[in-house]
Amino acid sequence: MTARQIRVFGDPILRTLTMPVQIGDSSLPGLVEDLIDTVQIPGRAGVAATQIGVGLRAFSYNIDGNVGYILNPELVEVKGELELVEEGCLSVPGFYFQRLRHPWARVTGVDLDGNHVELSGDGLMAQALQHETDHLDGKLFIEGLEKERKREAMRLIRESDWF
Repeated sequence: MTARQIRVFGDPILRTLTMPVQIGDSSLPGLVEDLIDTVQIPGRAGVAATQIGVGLRAFSYNIDGNVGYILNPELVEVKGELELVEEGCLSVPGFYFQRLRHPWARVTGVDLDGNHVELSGDGLMAQALQHETDHLDGKLFIEGLEKERKREAMRLIRESDWF
């Protein structure tokens, strides 16, 4: 398969609540391969299916050289006091903003064979798990910004070359 083009802010699919994948669907292996190929480009920590134009509940990750995927992920647990972290998004290219995230997170889902998968971690992994499941729920990271910071972010985005 191939690395796919990332959809950017303004594309309606990024605001879409995704549908669960159907295990055994013949298109799933290709989707997983595309997600993995797309996330392996340097500087990427995660890619949600919506970011490549697919409205299904799936994402890939690339954290500290650990590359993988999860289907039908659900954020089932977060721990710790919310912390301000610097966050960016491939769908909002060139921008990073401070936003609140929990320092630890756990996601459960399945693999291509329907086997249970659990991902958890702190730091960048926790941030990616929260960020990617937000994508699958039709939310972009800028929605979690404090009111004044979000207003400024939206102004900067509207002035960007790609918007």
